[in-house]
Amino acid sequence: MTEVGPTSPRPTDRPESPVAAGTAEQPPAGATSPAVERANRMSAANMIRSLVPLVVICLLLVAWQAFRASNEETVRTVDPTATVRLAVERAGYEVPAPAGLPEEYRTTSARTDAGFADEGAPVTLEIGYLTPSGEFAGFIVSDDAGAGPVRAALEGATDEGTVDVDGDPWTRLTTERGETALTREAGEVVLVVTGSAPDDELREVAAAVRPAQG
Repeated sequence: MTEVGPTSPRPTDRPESPVAAGTAEQPPAGATSPAVERANRMSAANMIRSLVPLVVICLLLVAWQAFRASNEETVRTVDPTATVRLAVERAGYEVPAPAGLPEEYRTTSARTDAGFADEGAPVTLEIGYLTPSGEFAGFIVSDDAGAGPVRAALEGATDEGTVDVDGDPWTRLTTERGETALTREAGEVVLVVTGSAPDDELREVAAAVRPAQG
């Protein structure tokens, strides 16, 4: 009878090392935990949200300063002296014009048709101002009520009554543009002060009107 020797025990696979109960799996070395990443994201988002209003305010201030500088640079002033003198020399009437206005009233235009007028022909003088409020005020004087600048200013205007300007009566009108016009007649001579400027500035221009020096 043949003996059967003892057989070697069958090798078994080595079991994996169990994770100790109650011990969380640790992230690899150098890695950031999800909680820390989330906190970092929230901190960055909060910082951005808090900076946005400051950035917007700074941009608005810069834009406003640039706008003011642009406006100041584009305003070109002129000296009306030569134009007024020409009108005085050629006109058949005593030409009035604003004088002694505060320096905040900047003269931006001055023109007359006196250079093309024959002797005894009507003469019109126009002077434009940029007022302290940044609006326009225009002065017109002519011995022709039908002159183009006079008609352009007063045609279609609505009479609003009479106002006193330093003791002189001026007729107040509302133009078709919705602007105020002050006008006064002295014989055949028509004076007009009009523009987008408020009434108090237009009255200040009207109050400054006096016989011009030749």
